[in-house]
Amino acid sequence: MENTKLKVFIPFLYLVWSDDLLTQKEHLVLKKFISVQNWLKDDEKVALISQLSISNAPSRFTMTNWKSEINTALEHNPEARSLFDIVIELSNNGSAISEFATNFIQLENDLGILGEDVISNFKKNVITFTSTHQSDPTFEISKLTQILDGEQSEIIQKVKSIITRPEFAYETSTDTAIYREKVYQWCKILARENLGNMAYPKKYGGGENIADYFAIMETLSYHDLSLVIKFGVQFGLWGMSIHSLGTEKHYQKYLKDIGTLKLPGCFAMTETNHGSNVKGLETTATYNHQNKTFVINTPHEKAQKEYIGNAAIHGQMATVFAKLIINEVDYGVNAFVVPLRNQNNQILNGIIIKDCGLKMGLNGVDNGTISFDNVIIPKDNMLDRFASVNEQGKFESPIPSDNRRFFTMLGTLVGGRIGIPRSALAAAKSGLTIAIQYSDKRKQFGPEGGEEVSILNYRMHQRRLFPLLAKTYAIHFALQYVTNRFIKRTDLEMPEIEALAAGMKAYSTWNTTATLQECREACGGKGYLSENRIGVLKSDTEIYTTFEGDNTVLMQLVAKNRLSEFRKTYGKMDAMGIISYVYENTKTVIAEKNPIITRKTDEAHLLDATFHLSAFEYREKTILASAAKRLKKLIDGGLEPYDAFNVVQHQMIDVAQAYLDRVVLEQFIIAIDKFEDSKSKDIVNKLSQLYALSLLDKNKGWYLEDGYLEAIKTKAIRKMVNQLCWELRPEAISLVKAFAIPDSCLSAPIAL
Repeated sequence: MENTKLKVFIPFLYLVWSDDLLTQKEHLVLKKFISVQNWLKDDEKVALISQLSISNAPSRFTMTNWKSEINTALEHNPEARSLFDIVIELSNNGSAISEFATNFIQLENDLGILGEDVISNFKKNVITFTSTHQSDPTFEISKLTQILDGEQSEIIQKVKSIITRPEFAYETSTDTAIYREKVYQWCKILARENLGNMAYPKKYGGGENIADYFAIMETLSYHDLSLVIKFGVQFGLWGMSIHSLGTEKHYQKYLKDIGTLKLPGCFAMTETNHGSNVKGLETTATYNHQNKTFVINTPHEKAQKEYIGNAAIHGQMATVFAKLIINEVDYGVNAFVVPLRNQNNQILNGIIIKDCGLKMGLNGVDNGTISFDNVIIPKDNMLDRFASVNEQGKFESPIPSDNRRFFTMLGTLVGGRIGIPRSALAAAKSGLTIAIQYSDKRKQFGPEGGEEVSILNYRMHQRRLFPLLAKTYAIHFALQYVTNRFIKRTDLEMPEIEALAAGMKAYSTWNTTATLQECREACGGKGYLSENRIGVLKSDTEIYTTFEGDNTVLMQLVAKNRLSEFRKTYGKMDAMGIISYVYENTKTVIAEKNPIITRKTDEAHLLDATFHLSAFEYREKTILASAAKRLKKLIDGGLEPYDAFNVVQHQMIDVAQAYLDRVVLEQFIIAIDKFEDSKSKDIVNKLSQLYALSLLDKNKGWYLEDGYLEAIKTKAIRKMVNQLCWELRPEAISLVKAFAIPDSCLSAPIAL
């Protein structure tokens, strides 16, 4: 191509042949373009079109020469931004060819070529802002760690010092028996360190510090989750059922031995036929006044206690939930202490225990089924804080209402619904730490002629991980709030706290499931290797979404509590109640639905916490009012309340979700306001903004339907989410390092 008029086509010919395949579209577009160029002679057109023939494909030598010509042109004009800029350089008379600029730019469009992207492929030693973005923290990691640990910093450090000892090296054997025994030995070490009895009264050897106990559970979750569950069953469920449901005689008899693990035990509530429906349990405890004993019996196979931790191997006693029967009268579900094994670990007469076997995860926990064949226990083995059988053989209780007594009994056990979400939170932190630290080191692709780029610099990778990091931070502060409310609870507050704990259990465990899946994918094949621990975190936390209450069922509980609060505030759920509710919101609704607010897109407004919280509150209240209105309409139409609730179950989930979103954001904002370290505060505030805006983006369909936001604003929110992810990139490594997970616990080679 010595003819300079033909040379100007070199960039296009090189690109369409560069993958050794000229597509039909490229052939037709170029042929048509060449044919209509009046400044080309007929023989020149023929020569150019011949270059498009499959039978006349350019040789490797020709392709090399074409690329050399292009590179020379770029050396003359390093600021080139389109193929036409190269065309100018290849032409001897740039001013003459300039009049055809529009034609050539249109050709680029018709061929689907992005000029700047193509140009970068030809440049050497390209430096881009994507490739130069890197970790560059602006705050002290230790200060943020101190804020996250709060008042429990000392006990957290103690637990970390223990679980990093050599004897806590991960068990690698696939033999379940070996794994279970190792977990049991770990629990004994923790008991010797006085960690198991932390929540029990000092009078019985305990630490009398429930806040520290929850911190222990969460910190242990950086290690082995089978250990956490075994620990929680023994010292939490078994021990706390004695403490919460029993009285002084039970404390003296059992608590010290439970806290030292001298007396391993179980919490036997769940039955095969009745998972979440505790009221429907069929195991019976029939009182015999003549002998002053109870007979514990499993009436049929489906009434067996199932999935009971500690049952298969180690448990010597169990708190058994059963229907109390006195003189053939059913007094509802109560709790009883029932021996399972003797000191030699032999199963006692009348007790039938089977091993649940291999599970998806948590195989260091010995889950089993328990059946009772008319097992006799003494009268004192009834845990009688809320109900008892008196000396005359009559049932008595300080709480006259059966319903209220039942829920009061279960309410004392709400601590499990705080321990599990905090354990799940730790697993999410571990997954994010592994994925983000690996993504910072892992390099792939990059500008032509430049170095490969850290995959954490890619916007999509940031979009996958950083909103989850923000949500995990948000949940951290929300769970601190729930823990504090539970510790300082009053009887009046308990229904709300129970619902909040149930909701946060669902919120946190669902977040962990989603987070670990994204972390696994973000680490590619490396994330699939067992050594990098994401797999075991995923499998071990799978059950978190269904034990201590199935998440979907718990969300129904939350929604019903919100409707109950609705009724308390606005009276019966009638038309006037709904009108009153809507009227109370009128001030904010009118203000926020005016065109200026619904369309406002300036940065200061989009990042404003007041805007975020108002939007969350508006959604929460509107969805609640809508659900109340729909329920009333269904019931007024003749539907039984039970059926009406069933019809609107999906809407009830929305009620609970909107409520929890608002609570989590609110507590995140409150927590950040208390930060004294300004640098940490600024960065964590960005996380708060990312959490809020990513949820607004997720729920934009609802906001658009309702008219609270307009399309111009939802687009601006999406752009701001991307921008916040980019701005957080330099801080990402420090934000996960602030979790201060010990390397021996993190373990994953890709993260170290």
